[in-house]
Amino acid sequence: MSSSPRRRYFGTDGIRGRVGAWPITPEFILKLGWAAGKVLARQGHGKVLIGKDTRISGYMFESVLQSGLSASGIDIHLLGPMPTPAIAYLTRTLRAHAGIVISASHNPYYDNGVKFFSSRGMKLPDELEMAIEEQLERPMTTVDSAELGKAIRIVDAPGRYVEFCKSSVPHDVTFNGMKIVVDCANGAAYHVAPDVFRELGAEIIEIGVEPNGLNINLNCGATHPELLQQWVLREKADLGIALDGDGDRVIMVDHLGRLVSGDELLYVIARHQKSIGQLQGGVVGTVMSNMGFEQAMHGLDIDFIRVPVGDRNIINELTKRRWYLGGEPSGHIICSEMLTTGDGIIAALQVLSAIYYQQQPLATLYAELVKYPQVLLNVKVDFEGDISSNSRVSKAVQDVEYQLGSCGRVLLRRSGTEPLIRIMVEGENEVQIQRLAKQVADIVQEEFSKQDPQRSIA
Repeated sequence: MSSSPRRRYFGTDGIRGRVGAWPITPEFILKLGWAAGKVLARQGHGKVLIGKDTRISGYMFESVLQSGLSASGIDIHLLGPMPTPAIAYLTRTLRAHAGIVISASHNPYYDNGVKFFSSRGMKLPDELEMAIEEQLERPMTTVDSAELGKAIRIVDAPGRYVEFCKSSVPHDVTFNGMKIVVDCANGAAYHVAPDVFRELGAEIIEIGVEPNGLNINLNCGATHPELLQQWVLREKADLGIALDGDGDRVIMVDHLGRLVSGDELLYVIARHQKSIGQLQGGVVGTVMSNMGFEQAMHGLDIDFIRVPVGDRNIINELTKRRWYLGGEPSGHIICSEMLTTGDGIIAALQVLSAIYYQQQPLATLYAELVKYPQVLLNVKVDFEGDISSNSRVSKAVQDVEYQLGSCGRVLLRRSGTEPLIRIMVEGENEVQIQRLAKQVADIVQEEFSKQDPQRSIA
């Protein structure tokens, strides 16, 4: 859902959906490219970068986006498969008007989407998204043939991004002697992530680096880290790194095979930066950040603030406060002094730097963070209104909050990328929160859906 009720297409992370179902169709994406080009052309003649992940429909949408932009008179630079944060970085350094990412991030191959970066490498401002939506309502036209946009392919994009990632750690840092398993989710980082860590000295075991257009995020990567856990234990590795399909989030595995979430990784980074005097201000989390993480930040005398879910909200708060560090439990971690969006590779490098300087394994660095148990449930819905206006659901939430008291919390929110209501209950007693989460999910399901809730316990 967009924050603006007037919007028809743009959600919290661009436009995303099932390939072949409106609006993720060739004809719509063609016109989207044209509409974006017409809006950007008002800022003067320039170029737009297009990058994509590895899903099979990316070829189709790359072609039609290119055609739409050309019809509007905008030049196109094609990057090929590249992580989302790499496109943000290259948009800024190549002085492009905008960058376009063709990706559905952690979703299966049969979904796809389009999101935009501004010339500053940040999510497109709301006013430009609204202007594109308004342009979409007009008939498509084509500029004079002499003014059509030209397209070229940037052949050195992967190398540029590898060097940028390496530059995010001090020159004296090397990972010699470390054995790391890197799972690239058969996604956009498959040809860059292993090189980054390898060139910094680590012994790398690569998995999820054979994309075929259909296997992106399939039983691998940050959303399915079980494979990485098995490989870390089998190879007796120091740790494992799992990226998602477009490379903007990271989950890690310690040498004992235990999952290390975004909250724990953010804790390691913040604690290390605080210890060496490099932490600028505090840390921005979201409403999903664990209560244990918040308490740990206070224990380290680090300011902490929550914002709604989404890296756009984190970045806005970081910018407003002139802080540099924020993130989500899902593994979106933003180091804004380096890049204006979440970057799984750069976040992993900051964790590895903490390991290098403190000469301790990952398992030790996050050991003092004690997280509260969380139960996460997803209920599929067709309802698009305000769920909080339903009196039965509101009463169920109030009842749960009363039972948890000050030792827990409950959160209901609509997914910005899927037709789901996400229910999170957090507290000290895992048995209790499982029961309470099920109570709320059952009522949401009865009110808005006929389908069974999907359960996840964190």
